[in-house]
Amino acid sequence: MDEGAVSVSSTSTFRLRWDVFLSFRGEDTRYTFINTLYKSLEESGVRIFKGLRGGDEIKPVLFEAIEYLATSIAIISSNYASSHWCLEELSKICEYRRLLLPVFYRVNPLDVRRHKGPFEENLRNHEKTYEEDKVRCWRRAMEKAGATIGWPFDKRWYI
Repeated sequence: MDEGAVSVSSTSTFRLRWDVFLSFRGEDTRYTFINTLYKSLEESGVRIFKGLRGGDEIKPVLFEAIEYLATSIAIISSNYASSHWCLEELSKICEYRRLLLPVFYRVNPLDVRRHKGPFEENLRNHEKTYEEDKVRCWRRAMEKAGATIGWPFDKRWYI
């Protein structure tokens, strides 16, 4: 099995193989911030849940990783809330009461917490497609993330 791949397995496998779950919107951060963050964490000995093995179902494996890993880092960018997957991940992190370390990638934490700017627009768009309870849960997760002390990553900082 590939070092970064995972198959649905026991709780102990997740705890032994990975330390951190990373939630991010790929189109905003994958080839810039995320690459550097992965490298820095790995060089520090932190084992990051990287992804799925071919043939695995996305939802059960991701949710199992979130459930059994104690720490999650959410890289919240302007398009983060446009992804129902990112919102589901964040919601599960909050539901399982895992340690959440938010990185506010070129966004204001207050906008995240209060659903302003692109977050407001994206959540309204989701209301057209998803059940009210689901979107309400996502809103609460965004509020919690925005209210959590994290790290701002400003556009003036370059990698």
